[in-house]
Amino acid sequence: MNEATWKRLEYDKIKEKLIGYTVSPGGRMLAEKLEPSNQRNQVMAWLNETQEAADLLATGASVPLSAMEGIDPFLVLLGKGRVYNETELEQLLIWLVSIAQMKRYMDSKRQTAPTIASYADSIRDCPELRSELERCIRFGRLTDQASPGLASVRRQIIVVEDKIERKLQGALSKYKSALQESFISKRSGRSVIAIKRELRKQVPGTVWDESASGQTLYVEPIDVADLQSELQSWAAEEERERTVILSGLSDLADAHVQQLKGNREAMATFDFIMARGKLSRSYDGRKTTLSDNPVIRLVEARHPLLGSNVEPLTVELGLRWKQLIITGPNTGGKTVALKTIGLLAVMVQSGLLAPAGEDSRFGLFQEIIADVGDGQSVEQSLSTFSSHLAVLKQMLDSAGERSLLLLDEMAAGTDPSEGIALSIAVLEELLQRKSLVAATTHFNEIKTFASRTPGCMNAKMAFDAETLRPLYRLELGEAGDSHAFAIARRCGLPEHVLLRAEQLTVSRSSAVDIAAVEGASVDNMADSPKQGLKPYFNLEEEGKSESSLDVSETREQRGQMTSDSIKGVPAKKRELEVGDAVWIYPLKRIGIVYRVADARGEVIVQVQGEKMKFNRKRLKLSISREQLYPGEDYDMDIVFDTKENRKIRKQLNRKHVEGLKIETKGEDLM
Repeated sequence: MNEATWKRLEYDKIKEKLIGYTVSPGGRMLAEKLEPSNQRNQVMAWLNETQEAADLLATGASVPLSAMEGIDPFLVLLGKGRVYNETELEQLLIWLVSIAQMKRYMDSKRQTAPTIASYADSIRDCPELRSELERCIRFGRLTDQASPGLASVRRQIIVVEDKIERKLQGALSKYKSALQESFISKRSGRSVIAIKRELRKQVPGTVWDESASGQTLYVEPIDVADLQSELQSWAAEEERERTVILSGLSDLADAHVQQLKGNREAMATFDFIMARGKLSRSYDGRKTTLSDNPVIRLVEARHPLLGSNVEPLTVELGLRWKQLIITGPNTGGKTVALKTIGLLAVMVQSGLLAPAGEDSRFGLFQEIIADVGDGQSVEQSLSTFSSHLAVLKQMLDSAGERSLLLLDEMAAGTDPSEGIALSIAVLEELLQRKSLVAATTHFNEIKTFASRTPGCMNAKMAFDAETLRPLYRLELGEAGDSHAFAIARRCGLPEHVLLRAEQLTVSRSSAVDIAAVEGASVDNMADSPKQGLKPYFNLEEEGKSESSLDVSETREQRGQMTSDSIKGVPAKKRELEVGDAVWIYPLKRIGIVYRVADARGEVIVQVQGEKMKFNRKRLKLSISREQLYPGEDYDMDIVFDTKENRKIRKQLNRKHVEGLKIETKGEDLM
């Protein structure tokens, strides 16, 4: 597996959502490192944890996870003899309280989540350390209960500060005429009063600061100088006592270094597991069956990034077939189906619940490779086709029985005939290696390969022909059409352009069917330059120049059949004539009328050089004889007879030749 495939399948977006559900740096780090595993025991353990986490969250209880703010840098320095300050020790206290809460919570949830609850047994809430921190620190400051010496020093500080306050209040009254402001302030840790510069000599004492303008001096009156010195002495004593207490608490924390680091790992793991549970619940994930065999069976599965309103996907690979060829219209959901199959497989192997029915099954794959998107890169000089080849090479280098390979738009980006041949050769090779393959295509040759090859299955994305909208539903067992014109019409392309395109497509495909499939070879058509199919995609033959055509009339004539066909309205009824090109519903292909309908409505149609009988109701006029052949006297033997038979017929018309006979397939239908 590789990051390129994960990105193509949008696994990186799933991880981003997972990371967003974590609350701690440790949990985030575990989420960032998550990668799929192909080890069965590991995957089973992950899935079990995730399911239990989802079950806990489903009860509505609030899991006491810790954000572990400041804990990682604290633990890095732990055990190295550092003296921690009050803020750091208070963060440690908060964390220890949350650890104790988590331990109690998990003890109460053993019935709901026995596995992850057992992980709490490894947690050490360090009651001695927690109790000492609770006694000594509150609101980021050492309490008076931290030590008797600290309490005594703080009492002396309060007494001296009270004396200084009274002295300064007296100074405000005594030196009232020299005051700039009538209040006491602090400068350089000393209590001072504001004096006008020009009256400085009236107030004996020490100047500790002055205003920005220089007009105000902040003076410590000589009356409080001794008290200020005494206060500084007690403050230094308080700092010494504080250092002793913090050093003792730091030593106590260092003594629990192993337990604290173990707690950090345990709490990060809980955060990571609960994030997986939150993510799985966000898209209604469920625990599915893990198979020993390389198979995939999705029942009512949904892409986790598309929400619950998408059409569910039911599909399988590896059970009854190894390859699934998905066809259907553009914007019909083929690529989404591929991504859903691949992404859910990667998610399950990452321990995440899949948004699929509980009857779904997943095998474990050593290789999951996806070729989704055109892969063009100007920087790497990659075209669409060369990027496809790069991924194909990677697939062929590593494909095996436990490989899941996803190919979007096979044969794209190059000459269709060569691309189709290459695609079929690759599919044959991958089938031989027993790899699981899901691929999308628009090419009939690949659809035919899937229908005729054991181990392959066709599937189509359903399309509503009446509303011209895709249904985003995968239907197994049958190939689908691209519906390019219907989608183009819905997107607002001009109607006359679409009608012309439809006629060109029908005319061109009919020419190929008639000339190469229905029995009239290209050589036959070339026997007489004046007796060939009208090239309806050649304006010069049709009307000499575009300007000489009546545009409105031309559009009407061109679109009469195709417009009715698209709208589901039957074409104008008329009796079929010899030479008409008709659509044969049972065979889903075009044939040429050889004999008109008899009394029972049976029509003989030539298909691939053979004469076959169909009821008139099973046929639909595609292109009339007048549109296909020049002139009423056109020799239909060119279409219905082989070149050899026509030569024989000419000889027999001249003279009898012993042993010479004409054979025509399907004569028993006449």
